[in-house]
Amino acid sequence: MKRIILAAVLLFFTGKTFAQDDFPKHEVNLNILNVIWLSSVELGYEHYIAFNQSIEGEIFINDRFSFFTRKEGEKFNATSIKVGYNYYFDLDGNSGPYINPFIKQRFGHFKYEDGTKTSLNSFILGIGAGYQWNYNDTFIIAPYANIARNFDKGVNDDGKFWAIEPNLGIKIGYKF
Repeated sequence: MKRIILAAVLLFFTGKTFAQDDFPKHEVNLNILNVIWLSSVELGYEHYIAFNQSIEGEIFINDRFSFFTRKEGEKFNATSIKVGYNYYFDLDGNSGPYINPFIKQRFGHFKYEDGTKTSLNSFILGIGAGYQWNYNDTFIIAPYANIARNFDKGVNDDGKFWAIEPNLGIKIGYKF
């Protein structure tokens, strides 16, 4: 009897050891709306820690401050990094609404037509929400909106920029 119990316990733990998760753990994505609308590149990577939760990292190349327009002769020159957490609410099919609290650090400046510069170096804290469509656990499309608080006094005191930064996007991605 002891051998049967020992064999059953070993079989149980062996099965648990060799069991694999049945969902992709990685995703790479691109915010296609930023590329089209703002000529800015937003590349992201998500690591799934559970089938409905992920940790994300993003890099923003030629980052623009929200959707602020620039006049002739003005130029944004900034790069940002963002770290966030995604929680997906739909437990069936991994399609549905999600929330995304995040922190972001921006480096760079904005140059006015007369040559004066405003430093855009700032720490940003925000939250976003969106809806993700997941096709066969491989391709995703996710429109989203987020709002963030910019904590840099220099940026906030400049008349052109706000302390609150809204943002929209449409993420396309590949899971593997």
